[in-house]
Amino acid sequence: MKKNKNMTMLTRGKIEVLYNSGVPVKEIAKIIGYCERAVYTELRKGYYMHTNTDLTETKKYSADKAQKVTDYNNTAKGCPLKLGNDWDFVHFVEHMIIQEHYSPEAVLGYIKEHNLNFKTKVCRATLYSYIENGVFPNLSNKHLLRKKNKKQAHKRKEQKKIIKGATIEERPLSVLERIEFGHWEMDTVIGTREKGNVLLVLTERKTRIELIFKIKDKTTKSVVKVLNSLEKSYGKNFSKVFKTITVDNGTEFSAYEEMEKSIYGKNRKRTKIYYCHAYSSWERGSNENQNGFIRRFIPKGTDINPISPNELRYIQDYINTYPRRIFNFANSEKLFLLELDKLLKKSEKIEKTS
Repeated sequence: MKKNKNMTMLTRGKIEVLYNSGVPVKEIAKIIGYCERAVYTELRKGYYMHTNTDLTETKKYSADKAQKVTDYNNTAKGCPLKLGNDWDFVHFVEHMIIQEHYSPEAVLGYIKEHNLNFKTKVCRATLYSYIENGVFPNLSNKHLLRKKNKKQAHKRKEQKKIIKGATIEERPLSVLERIEFGHWEMDTVIGTREKGNVLLVLTERKTRIELIFKIKDKTTKSVVKVLNSLEKSYGKNFSKVFKTITVDNGTEFSAYEEMEKSIYGKNRKRTKIYYCHAYSSWERGSNENQNGFIRRFIPKGTDINPISPNELRYIQDYINTYPRRIFNFANSEKLFLLELDKLLKKSEKIEKTS
């Protein structure tokens, strides 16, 4: 039995010969390979009353009449679909959205960034329309991870917790405007409500690069341990790469002095910590957006303990190589490496002149 296949004039001709010869609809459906409902629908398009030689009338089917009705109905369907028989494009889009968790817009950005050639060329609005209208055989809007909602005005709740460190209001304007590299947001992502491993995530505000670490618990000790490890990795450049870090009021971020203090000297600072207002997650918008990416792979309520370092590395690489519209579909990894390269060249130049 054929599915989702439009009838051709040849098939209608077969129906005309069979039906007008008195063959039952059930048998016609078997012969032409369609369900009975499809045959009945087709017959309604081509019914007419045939006058016999004895002046009696018999209900018959005309393939020509049914074709004319079909052609007329098709004129109300708007422009023809651009997909045609471009199955390479269809399969690619379905794979990227269903398997790779890309948004439709990110798929088009990936195609552009990697210079992929398909017969089909569609814009963002058209691709979303095709998905909404069920044009793709295996893809529907249920596979879309985010629906665009109307933005609501943020209402800040009263600050109840006393912040000992610097507040976000004291943060330089260049951080807010994302014009300078090296300013980060930091947050924790929990799995279950039970005690156990959590994720510590850092997002650089200009490039949106993401760093993900699994820590054994949601404590200041675990957070400081990660920062110490990062400082060892970046060495003297740590303070240039991590100029500031913006955090919320969670207890795991309460020891700002320990987070700011360098491992290379008691009185030496390695970064500056700024605290958001309570109940104001939008003040760490980059973090919140990246956490949405993580939840594609680790839904709320998932136990983080069994997640391997390789799995976390895959998620981190996925986020950092995801094509971003804000960067004209370049990815964060590329931009981050460019910033690091500029930083290293600047350091080398200073060393040569000193």
